[in-house]
Amino acid sequence: MEIMGILNITPDSFSDGGKLQGLEAVAKQAKLMVSQGATILDIGGESTRPGAKLVSEDDEISRVIPVIKRLACEVVVPLSIDTYKAEVARQAVLAGASIINDIGGAKFDPLMPKVMAESGAKVILMHNRSVNTVNQGNLTEYQDIMAEVRAELQESIDLVLAAGVSKDNIYLDPGIGFAKTHEGNVELLRRLHELQDMGYPILLGVSKKGTIGQLLGGLDVANRLEGTMAVTAYAHGLGIDIIRVHDVLENARVATVLSQLRKDGS
Repeated sequence: MEIMGILNITPDSFSDGGKLQGLEAVAKQAKLMVSQGATILDIGGESTRPGAKLVSEDDEISRVIPVIKRLACEVVVPLSIDTYKAEVARQAVLAGASIINDIGGAKFDPLMPKVMAESGAKVILMHNRSVNTVNQGNLTEYQDIMAEVRAELQESIDLVLAAGVSKDNIYLDPGIGFAKTHEGNVELLRRLHELQDMGYPILLGVSKKGTIGQLLGGLDVANRLEGTMAVTAYAHGLGIDIIRVHDVLENARVATVLSQLRKDGS
């Protein structure tokens, strides 16, 4: 299992917004995460928490590009750009990122499939409904949530394949917490094997999200570490390929122990 460390260059992310001030602090945190077991760093310049303020393309670029350029020279792990904006992704890859992590599943920006294809980067397509991607009033309503998530992710896959992205470069993310109720999130987690049946590697991002808080009786974000670690262990047992987390050290230790306990060492 790969450990993707979350590196938010934002003032308002739900867990760590505003904690990293200045390029030196960001570089120091990135190197710490790698030393703790991060095998990928995911760099984001816009918070995706509910109600977060939208960030302009120029502002997002000014936040993330200097970080990517710096880290490309100073860390040995792949860098991922967390964005749904095509121009941000394009410039990030030119600066040294090798993964495009798109919460819009290549649907929020019509130029994104082309940028993904031309970049040659690996791409993570997350399921995320918006008023533009589904014709219904309540985006959290599903008749069969896994069936609909699969179908809507297939739309994303078809978009990027048609643009020229290699099938081998595609990863899928069920989008826990995005346009889904707590009950929907839990059902998706219970049925992850059905997403794996699509034949693509899976990234899971549940770190400190509201669903974990609700599973623990309403705990706030500061008290969701153990719940996150439980999901990491659960995902490891299913063979999930990448787990995206804020707390690298603790989750990497969970994955390390479980890997050593498995007979095949994987």
